[in-house]
Amino acid sequence: MDEQALLGLNPNADADFRQRALAYFEQLKISQDAWQVCAEALAQRIYRDDHIKFFCFQVIEHQIKFKYSELTEVQQQLIRETLVTWLQAQMLNPQPEKTFIRNKAAQVFALLFVTEYLTKWPKFFFDILSVVDLNPQGVDLYLRILMAVDAELVDRDVVHTSEEARRNTLLKDTMREQCIPSLVESWYQILQNYQYTNAELTCQCLEVVGAYVSWIDLSLIANERFINMLLGHMSVEVLREEACDCLFEIVNKGMDPIDKTKLVESLCQVLQSAGLFSIDQEDDVDFLARFSKLVNGMGQALITSWTKLVKSGDMKSAQDTLQAIEAKMALMLQLLIHEDDDISSNIIGFCYDYLHILKQLSVLSDQQKANVEAIMLAVMKKLTYDEEYNFEHEGEDEAMFVEYRKQLKLLLDRLAQVSPELLLASVRRVFNTTLQNWQATRFMEIEVAIRLLYMLAEALPVSHGAHFSGDISKASALQDMMRTLVTSGVSAYQHTSVTLEFFETVVRYEKFFTVEPQHIPNVLMAFLDHRGLRHTSPKVRSRTAYLFSRFVKSLNKQMNPFIEDVLNRIQDLLELSPPENGYQALLSSDDQLFIYETAGVLIVNSEYSAERKQVLMRNLLTPLMEKFKVLLEKLMVAQDEDRQIALADCLNHAVGFASRTSKAFSNKQTVKQCGCSEVYLDCLQTFLPALSCPLQKEVIRSGVRTFLHRMIICLEEEVLPFIPSASEHMLKDCEAKDLQEFIPLINQITAKFKTQVSPFLQQMFMPLLHAIFEVLLRPAEENDQSAALEKQMLRRSYFAFLQTVTGSGMSEVIANQDAENVERVLFTIIQGAVDYPDPIAQKTCFIILSKLVELWGGKDGPVGFADFVYKHIVPACFLAPLKQTFDLADAQTVLALSECAVTLKTIHLKRGPECIHYLQQEYLPSLQVAPEIIQVGTFSSWYFKYLKVKTEDNIKSCVGKLNFSCFTFHTIAM
Repeated sequence: MDEQALLGLNPNADADFRQRALAYFEQLKISQDAWQVCAEALAQRIYRDDHIKFFCFQVIEHQIKFKYSELTEVQQQLIRETLVTWLQAQMLNPQPEKTFIRNKAAQVFALLFVTEYLTKWPKFFFDILSVVDLNPQGVDLYLRILMAVDAELVDRDVVHTSEEARRNTLLKDTMREQCIPSLVESWYQILQNYQYTNAELTCQCLEVVGAYVSWIDLSLIANERFINMLLGHMSVEVLREEACDCLFEIVNKGMDPIDKTKLVESLCQVLQSAGLFSIDQEDDVDFLARFSKLVNGMGQALITSWTKLVKSGDMKSAQDTLQAIEAKMALMLQLLIHEDDDISSNIIGFCYDYLHILKQLSVLSDQQKANVEAIMLAVMKKLTYDEEYNFEHEGEDEAMFVEYRKQLKLLLDRLAQVSPELLLASVRRVFNTTLQNWQATRFMEIEVAIRLLYMLAEALPVSHGAHFSGDISKASALQDMMRTLVTSGVSAYQHTSVTLEFFETVVRYEKFFTVEPQHIPNVLMAFLDHRGLRHTSPKVRSRTAYLFSRFVKSLNKQMNPFIEDVLNRIQDLLELSPPENGYQALLSSDDQLFIYETAGVLIVNSEYSAERKQVLMRNLLTPLMEKFKVLLEKLMVAQDEDRQIALADCLNHAVGFASRTSKAFSNKQTVKQCGCSEVYLDCLQTFLPALSCPLQKEVIRSGVRTFLHRMIICLEEEVLPFIPSASEHMLKDCEAKDLQEFIPLINQITAKFKTQVSPFLQQMFMPLLHAIFEVLLRPAEENDQSAALEKQMLRRSYFAFLQTVTGSGMSEVIANQDAENVERVLFTIIQGAVDYPDPIAQKTCFIILSKLVELWGGKDGPVGFADFVYKHIVPACFLAPLKQTFDLADAQTVLALSECAVTLKTIHLKRGPECIHYLQQEYLPSLQVAPEIIQVGTFSSWYFKYLKVKTEDNIKSCVGKLNFSCFTFHTIAM
């Protein structure tokens, strides 16, 4: 071997050596005999360096995985002998190999197993067992090989082909017949031999048993001698975690429901007599997490048995199983309420499924009601934050608790399904008790009390949030709690979690304020003062901005008495903060968007006259326009790039804020009806000059483009005079992305105004197309994936534009161009339909072609279009599906094929028998289709046969092409 290259295998080697080692590995992989050098190195123990040993195993692994069938029988025998020789050598080693080498060796053994067990090495396991016997190092490798074999056969994380899945099934079946009993016996011997002397090997063996039990005969493991040994391990501190996992896999194995109940009950009796059902908070949490998972598995196994027994009608056995389930409730509750959330989380599945049983029972016993209440109290307690939760810098632990809370919420929802009255009464009791003395209560208790009220909204669902009507007792309870919430003063509590929960709950139950509107002023003040939008925490301010917007929008008419007061109070929050003032604004620009939208909603939905609304909207937007003009002047002369970026961002924010106010308008309250058209037209006149700014074009154009989109919706035809100038500026010096974002604007205008914008479209049609073609024709690096993707997206946008024009009854926009330009456009559509391997674009192109044929394909169509149909559109319909890249396994491609067929059908509808004649006499003969095949009525079976071959094997033979052509001809002739 290249000794210099091998130096690069050391993790501490420099980059050049590592690169050389990598290149050497690639060289050995393609070499015919390099694996033999590596095999010899391993068998004769030539190298002591661990990384070289690992490297040798990698080379052999690659040979087995990808090139094993190329080897002669003698060479294959050499690989087997090499591995056995290496294994024998391990028995004599004073020290075992490093773990990563043993794992790699196990993987290589497993690969050879799946390759040879069924044919050349049926005694694989017996040969390994004869070598390792009970030697500790040998047993270690044997167990690792077993785990690697299991990973190859049943690991669900590994994606197998259907052929590999069939092979794995055959391997497992053969193992069950030939060697599994012997393997199980070897496991028992290993456990018996090492359970008191070698905890590591014992745990490894338990892991193997747990892995294999899912697919071998359970009776080999679930018998007295094995179970007794495993239960004994439950009392040994170093073994009990693995024993738990092993027992869990046994319990999880599918079996007859009565037998499963007996098995679980026998396990429980022994575990209980060993004192394991008495949970101590001080116990080892790692073990309790495993034990909790085991108890969960036993509980869910019993519930599965109960379900099967009920379905089969064996009600006596079902009742016995239900008693067995309920006997575990005390243990389940101990684990559910454990202070460690992992332990608690592991038992939630059992708890949830038990509640599902109770939901199905018509009447609950007193004990079952007590169980429900106990679970409810446990959930309420476990929802509580602990002291260590970091609200300002939430990390992994905090994220895990949030996920855990989501699990608890599912439990709470299920509790509500079992006993909604009990849940409501329990929450009400906790809520009222906590809020009576909130000043002297810890934050986490207040937060969870309000949180429970919040969660009731989903736990006790109603139509359209009507919690305060209908069921009087429920409505009364919720109304009382909401009244307490908003009048208790708890919104002033000095903790972010309580503050946020207060506002979340107020917004969740916004319909309360339609019942008791007298509380609106107090809640508005909470939103507007130091408790909400002016809170010391940026996180609270940000969330409150969003919630305030929702609150105002939901209350709508109830806000009328407070509109001008609110607008005055939020005035300072609306200020555009230019980059040079150095002042840290209370709200980010994203948060300000919600405040501007809220202001717009207040004005638009008010009961003021149109004149008053116009005044208020002008007062809102004029400061933005004035600041915009000043900032634009500064940007035009700014030299420093960082300052340019800051100014452009600020300008973009100004446009964005103005856009956001327009979201308040609706079909019932249009801009025109509110008298605000003039204000937004002034905004347009203020913002559009920014398009001519040569600096930071992308940012500014993006903002103005978004504003134009909004104004097309809001101002309707009043926006049209501004479109030509805006378009002219946006087409100057544009990149692919600029055009991609500009085309949807033109599409929106075209689809909305149709013939009203026909003169404008005809004027800008070719300038837009020239800009698109110029960008598409720009050379790019061959491997520049980003540039290729941008061009693909631009091409799609271009075809979408043509589809909008033709689909909006504006085909004259294309027809009125110069003949040369019309021809160029038509050829780009043909090219898009046939040549580009993009099914989305192809589908669009066929839609365009179909529409053009419908509009122009008749006898009175444009001169020369009929020739174009026969010379180019018809061939496109035949050639596109026959392209190598036309993948019929792809859904978008199938849609493209459908549009292709529609195009051919449209041609036939417009041209009639002439089309059939052309196909029979000219086109199909030109493809050298035999005359006897070109007959209507014989082609569909050919086509489906072709499709099957094409989809499965991607074969496109000449016969396949002819078959498809003939089928298409058959289709249009129907």
